[in-house]
Amino acid sequence: MRLTESTGVFDALGFGFFVVDEGWNVLLFNREAERITGFTRKEALGCKCSEIFHTEFCNARCPLQQALVSGGRVSRRQVHFLTRDNRRVALEISAAPFTGSGERPMGVLCFREVLADQAGTDTPADDPLRRLVFRHPLMLQLLDILRMVAPTDASVLLTGETGTGKGLLAKALHDLSRRRVGPFVGVNCAALPDKLLESELFGYKKGAFTDARADKPGMFELAQGGTIFLDEIGDLPSDLQAKLLQALEERRFYPLGATKPVSVNVRVVAASNLDLARRTTEGLFRSDLYYRLRVVELHIPPLRERSADIVPLAELFLARAAERYAKRATHLDESAKRLLSAYSFPGNVRELKHLMEHAVILSDGTTLTPAHFPPQMAVHPAPTAPMFHPGHPTCPGQAAQRLPEAERVQGGSLLERERDLLLQALSENDWSILQTAAQLGINRTTLWRRMRKYGI
Repeated sequence: MRLTESTGVFDALGFGFFVVDEGWNVLLFNREAERITGFTRKEALGCKCSEIFHTEFCNARCPLQQALVSGGRVSRRQVHFLTRDNRRVALEISAAPFTGSGERPMGVLCFREVLADQAGTDTPADDPLRRLVFRHPLMLQLLDILRMVAPTDASVLLTGETGTGKGLLAKALHDLSRRRVGPFVGVNCAALPDKLLESELFGYKKGAFTDARADKPGMFELAQGGTIFLDEIGDLPSDLQAKLLQALEERRFYPLGATKPVSVNVRVVAASNLDLARRTTEGLFRSDLYYRLRVVELHIPPLRERSADIVPLAELFLARAAERYAKRATHLDESAKRLLSAYSFPGNVRELKHLMEHAVILSDGTTLTPAHFPPQMAVHPAPTAPMFHPGHPTCPGQAAQRLPEAERVQGGSLLERERDLLLQALSENDWSILQTAAQLGINRTTLWRRMRKYGI
């Protein structure tokens, strides 16, 4: 019996079960896997397994990869998995290689839910990352890195366009850290006039200026024992950059009008939508402060580059807006989902939130359709990037486009053809990352990631 003919048998199993090929594409997905993950079989088939079954081991120590490489079985590994509706569940998984009826090597993963007290972990029930709705592999990888960075006191620089969610990630960093019992204090460096910003950050003493009738602690003092989030740090005036650097390095500073320094113990998380590296070369931002802030840098891609996140986020904002405005709207129809997925979102997640509020307010039933959204959305489609691996029309976050047959590299396995295509494109463009990415229709980050994947 061939694998494709065995669906009924696997559906009768009392545990989740899926099979992947050598390219990690899902070939079989049983009914219990649908129930546990929240993804339907139609959505799962043809997807990369990490896109529908992402755990903390996907980027390192992947059980499936270990099983395929070793040729042995990996048994009863305990992991945590984020379901489609953003529930974090504890699972026990086993993996093994599988070859059926002379077919190519494949991997099998079996999994079942376990109770929290069986999970062998001290993960809190209210995991801060449960509040973040991400489905795109780039964002899932970013969350994995965030988990590793959070327990440390390292300074973190969050970069990305306006509206991508830098503030939410900053708060998640704090909530996952040892400082979570302390305060989280946010300051928008672009929202205050230069003359007020220093007193807001560092405070002042009575008599420091005309209206200083009493001592006032600054944001750094208010964040004592916790985290201070400096948003739009690229707009910080040059004179304050020097004072901030001193506060970071010495963990103390002088409030306005003070004769004695104030010592602080805070973690600094900064964010910017500007290219700080470029601003340092232009003399607009201190290089020493830049390097002090970016011990770890996390870049948040714009929403148009992570289309798998659009519909889940839209559904979240729909539910919130319906509750806020006492509306009956409960879901998007398929045409509304296509409209949202095709839109470029220049305002990123913030714009999506406001668009969903707009649609909910104009609705009078349970279903949102394209008619409930602003008409200008139809004239701002998202740029489509041709993929150089086989796509699947129902795979979350994956385009269904393919290269023309004449442009495909012939012969070898799927992975070999993809690697050859990369080498061919790099060679044609004299190994220019920018030109190669443009030819392939992907961004530079994606190209670098694929080069690392194949050891190029």
